[in-house]
Amino acid sequence: MLVNILMPLTLTLWLSYPAQADQVTIVADEWCPYNCVPGSSNPGLLIEIAQYALGKAGHSVKYSVLPWSRAIEDTRAGKYMAIVGAYRSDAPGFVFPQKPLATAGDDVFVRPGASWRYSGIKSLEYVSLGVIADYTFNNAEVDAYIRANKSNPERVQVSVGDDALEKNIRKLVGGRIDALIDDALVVTHFLKLHPKFGNLVHAGSLGRDGVYIAFSPAIKQSQSYAALISKGVDELIQTGKMAELLEHYGLKGELITSH
Repeated sequence: MLVNILMPLTLTLWLSYPAQADQVTIVADEWCPYNCVPGSSNPGLLIEIAQYALGKAGHSVKYSVLPWSRAIEDTRAGKYMAIVGAYRSDAPGFVFPQKPLATAGDDVFVRPGASWRYSGIKSLEYVSLGVIADYTFNNAEVDAYIRANKSNPERVQVSVGDDALEKNIRKLVGGRIDALIDDALVVTHFLKLHPKFGNLVHAGSLGRDGVYIAFSPAIKQSQSYAALISKGVDELIQTGKMAELLEHYGLKGELITSH
């Protein structure tokens, strides 16, 4: 009789936990407020979404910072399970959640006092442009222009490393490039933390698009992880916790609203 009493209890406990709890490894270069300093109390909006969504299923998240190019390459090969802060164009063949987690924009910045402004693809011919290796932008013509000119430093200079944004800002402030492209919220956040660089001037926008946590095509669990992210985002929205997260990271209004 003892066995009969214990068996339902054991079965209930077993069903209340996932069959296998995984540590999901997520990598990217630092792109705060979307993904920030690993291990900090404010790791970034997308990291907190991942921690919530995957944690609900019993999984843990290990988030590390790598240069963006290496993050994509190593995750594609299956060394890591996901990249964070990715447009769909950044990672063809990766497994994406059903809908974006937030929106991000690609903006152009110049030094104070500069008269140049972005006014279309032709206007880029008059500046030396700073970009980060393997970033794609919300403009196919700009992406093509960068690919065509990345070996010509008078037109395009490509920074690499997990401090690539800082390198581009140093180049811009120091006069080694004339403009850079990155998300306005990311640039603003960086400049608040590093006031020694002063202010930069917004000189145009390339548009906005959805950003994701994108899972490796080499990991068999990627589809299930992506589904958990989608489910978690829906729950965060329905409970009002997403609005709190957005406000906390200064991203109010930056969420895709078509969930």
